[in-house]
Amino acid sequence: MSDTLDMTPMYAMHHALQRELEHLAKVTARLDDDPRTVLRTAVGWELFTKSLHVHHTAEDDALWPVLSAALADRPDDLALLEAMEAEHAAIDEVITAIDAVLADPGAPLDRLGDLTDSLVTGLTGHLKHEEDQALPLIQAVATPQQWAHFGQVHGQRIGPDAPRLIPWLLEGATEQTVTTMLAPLPEPARAAYTAQWQPAYAALDRWNAVV
Repeated sequence: MSDTLDMTPMYAMHHALQRELEHLAKVTARLDDDPRTVLRTAVGWELFTKSLHVHHTAEDDALWPVLSAALADRPDDLALLEAMEAEHAAIDEVITAIDAVLADPGAPLDRLGDLTDSLVTGLTGHLKHEEDQALPLIQAVATPQQWAHFGQVHGQRIGPDAPRLIPWLLEGATEQTVTTMLAPLPEPARAAYTAQWQPAYAALDRWNAVV
């Protein structure tokens, strides 16, 4: 157990996801264009869903099972971990449904609005639930080695998408958070972030000039 795990990566990801939920709500609330067309071609939707998938599958595969093994005799804590996985599954279902609407030219517009509302509500609630209850449990139970392994799995799943997903993750982050998040990267990657990745990301029109 450890009381010194650095939760910066978790909070950075949560901040980024909440930021994008605000953009998504603006896109689907607009009246001057079809939100389905905007969202279907928005690189912001791609980056959001890809980052969320990496984050949640890394938790499901490399974090919750480890904690479950350590908490085998604590049913209330096990129920919390099961709730985390169930919330992930429910969010995945909504995203799949949104993608289906975007792929169907005949889908009703209000269907997209309803699904987007469900995604914003569900993911916002999940992030708060995780921060209020799961993160303190991780802090109390996980070893530094287990926490490091989760970070490694998370990083491996970002893989070749790092030039886009890392600037996405760090948009609006504090200087201290940026420094902490870039520290594990090799020097060439840190140099590329400053010289190439971040400028290229900043030039993206992620949400088709809506936000």
